[in-house]
Amino acid sequence: MSQARLEILTRINRANRAAEESVQHAPRAIAPRPQAEIVAQFAEYAAEYRAEVHHSSVSGLPRLLAQLLGSRRILIPEGLPEAWVTDLDTTPDQQQSHPELSRFGAVLTGCAVAIAETGTVVLDHGPGQGRRALTLIPDQHLCVVLAEQVVDSVPEAVAVVQGAVTAGRPLTWISGPSATSDIELSRVEGVHGPRQLTVILVHSTQEPTE
Repeated sequence: MSQARLEILTRINRANRAAEESVQHAPRAIAPRPQAEIVAQFAEYAAEYRAEVHHSSVSGLPRLLAQLLGSRRILIPEGLPEAWVTDLDTTPDQQQSHPELSRFGAVLTGCAVAIAETGTVVLDHGPGQGRRALTLIPDQHLCVVLAEQVVDSVPEAVAVVQGAVTAGRPLTWISGPSATSDIELSRVEGVHGPRQLTVILVHSTQEPTE
């Protein structure tokens, strides 16, 4: 590399570093709405994206999951609360290959955060969420969302997962089941991920209604 080229690249690098250090982030406004209203909007918008949405109390979650899954054998990631799956036939993730994962009809996970204004569930693949392949290959993804994990806006959600980004973990943003359209605009589900997304909203303060 010539001296002139090295000098130019060094200047560009210094300029980029100075620009990054001078960026000022706008403060994030905290949603003034009641949390119950935010959770209700998330449930409504998630359903509009064709997710199947159920509501549960903490104590009723194992019973609801057993009703939804029946006798099917499901995949679960490391770190999922044992109390959720006491009545289920589960198989822990043991780094199964993609063909092995495709033999399971469903996977159950938690989430990092959910967003009311977009009906989106975000996974940062920490404990209880598993690796990306675990939630993309089985035909059905059941995702437990605690009511207190629901935030109003995308900027609030980004703040929640900032630690995962800094740690280098991937993020998966899910708005409804995987879907695409062919050349005739016919909707096809399950091409790039699960055909079914089931969201279970868990309320800690009162017995919810469906």
